[in-house]
Amino acid sequence: MAALFVLVIPIFLITSNVRWVINAPFLYTYGFDRYDIPDRTGIERGELLKAGRQLRDYLNNGEEFVDVRVSVGGVTRSIYGEREVLHMRDVKGLVQGVYWIHAATAAFIGLFIVAGLVHARRKFLPHLARYAAVGGILAVVLVALVALASLAGFDRLFLTFHQLSFSNDLWQLDPTKDYLLMMFPEGFFFDATMWIAGSTVVEGIILALAPFAFHRFRRRAFGQDVPAVRRL
Repeated sequence: MAALFVLVIPIFLITSNVRWVINAPFLYTYGFDRYDIPDRTGIERGELLKAGRQLRDYLNNGEEFVDVRVSVGGVTRSIYGEREVLHMRDVKGLVQGVYWIHAATAAFIGLFIVAGLVHARRKFLPHLARYAAVGGILAVVLVALVALASLAGFDRLFLTFHQLSFSNDLWQLDPTKDYLLMMFPEGFFFDATMWIAGSTVVEGIILALAPFAFHRFRRRAFGQDVPAVRRL
């Protein structure tokens, strides 16, 4: 169970940050501005932000198909074609899977901590700090490898991700006429990946320092050193 807890930590951190980035309005604003999306699409910035809100709502609601409606040239209409709509249904299924994994890992972490405290009470805390630290270090290593691979060749990594994640070719869209690709170029996803990686690394480092933080807290609270943690 302790080994499983360590392995779950990176999954929990990564899925937490994926969920955060997907629903972070600032990322859409940043991406639309950085990649000149109003010029690419001919859609005003305010309408693009409205489209971003509609996409975020879609990824979190119970609707099967997306219908993003914004003003284009003074006319309010749906901007995604059939292939884009069907691809977004696949994307939503993937996102919902990430949400499920996030909830499952959070539940396991909570149950593990409660069970440990019930079984060993305060004696469990130094062990918990140690397990969290190992999980944090593992998260940093895994994410660092992915980040390095992204920096070395994100286009290949992005292509492989699509080939493994989707069982059809609906993701192969035309960047000159399909609004989904014009709104979200590859650079947008590279930036999102870096946000996820950076956040996970910071959180992993914080967890890696957990034993030291616990040791200092114990000394200040009880005026004594923490006993050496023996292997369970």
